[in-house]
Amino acid sequence: MTLAANPAARATSSPSTLPVLVAGGGIGGLAAALALVRQGYEVLVLEQAAELGEIGAGIQLGPNAFAAFDALGVGPQARARAVYTDCMVMHDAVDASLVGRIETGEAFRARFGNPYAVIHRADVHLSLLEGAQASGRVAFHTATRVERIEQDAAAGTVTAIDQHGRRWTGQALIGADGVKSVVRQQYVGDPHRVTGHVVYRAVVDKADFPADLQWNAASLWAGPKCHLVHYPLRGGEQYNVVVTFHSRETEEWGVREGSKAEVESYFQGICAQARQLIELPRSWRRWATADKDPIENWTFGRVTLLGDAAHPTTQYMAQGACMAMEDAVTFGQALRACGHDWPAALALYQKNRVARTGRIVLSSREMGRIYHATGVERLIRNQMWKDRPQPRFYDALEWLYGWRLDNCLQQG
Repeated sequence: MTLAANPAARATSSPSTLPVLVAGGGIGGLAAALALVRQGYEVLVLEQAAELGEIGAGIQLGPNAFAAFDALGVGPQARARAVYTDCMVMHDAVDASLVGRIETGEAFRARFGNPYAVIHRADVHLSLLEGAQASGRVAFHTATRVERIEQDAAAGTVTAIDQHGRRWTGQALIGADGVKSVVRQQYVGDPHRVTGHVVYRAVVDKADFPADLQWNAASLWAGPKCHLVHYPLRGGEQYNVVVTFHSRETEEWGVREGSKAEVESYFQGICAQARQLIELPRSWRRWATADKDPIENWTFGRVTLLGDAAHPTTQYMAQGACMAMEDAVTFGQALRACGHDWPAALALYQKNRVARTGRIVLSSREMGRIYHATGVERLIRNQMWKDRPQPRFYDALEWLYGWRLDNCLQQG
């Protein structure tokens, strides 16, 4: 469904009858739309791509992600598309020794109330999109890039101006336009931090995947200034393969086609079992990664940020999509708790998300250091989790995986 820009029609509407604008139709934008629908709003999603969809490959879903799916009303759809792992496991990529193993079976589910799983990113997007479409209250306008925002404080309205000069007016705007957010650039304008770490991602059919690596696990091989990840997707018929390394080049933030020769050049010192992974893909997509320092304020009048636009992070905590969905649920609950008073709700939403998402950004940087340790740091890493009982792992993860609908909003 699309909704044409019609300034004249909007001019005669009261602010409360206008839709809420969402800039971005990715995972964060669709989650925001669903959260708004569940609070009784009409939503207009403005997406710059010609079609709604997701690029990328697999992502990991902690129990907090499933709590968010349920709160957004799409739990059954997401659960049906996920692959449920037996464990998360880390090996040393040099000598193949076991570094740590976290069981994600019955004891894990009993502790956190939800499973751990892996899923294709497109399947997360599809689950959210189906929910939005089924609601009948979310309109989409594609090939529409928001380039500038205006606010009328007296009228209580926000207007997004797109690349064609068209004006889209709503009662508020959610900037869910990703890591290179135009909304954030207008209101914050802070620089990004290029990590120098390059990520290659690919999906490999099961028939082509080594039998000795076909584990039902989220698996990581930690190497010197590099690591490799693999796990099953889509009922085990495919495997996600991710390799990350410290680039020798001066990197610029972006995505392009990759080169097998480049990947091979960074993984000469790893064990044969892990090295099989880089021989598999026929094609690679190459991401030069970046993040931004956490900010204390991401709300500006009736405009707020959500997901990667609010807290762009590196991939090492596997929480980017999870945090976007948490944002959306918390935002919806803040609207309800504040009686749909937009300024109060946006302030409450931000208050409940800044520290948690900032912890993800900073923890992700530290996990990157741990994964890529060399020398004595590598030896220390390999002893950190040796013989640790499973309850101690679960205790350490409580802050992350213990998030739920009933505890997402603290008003004190």
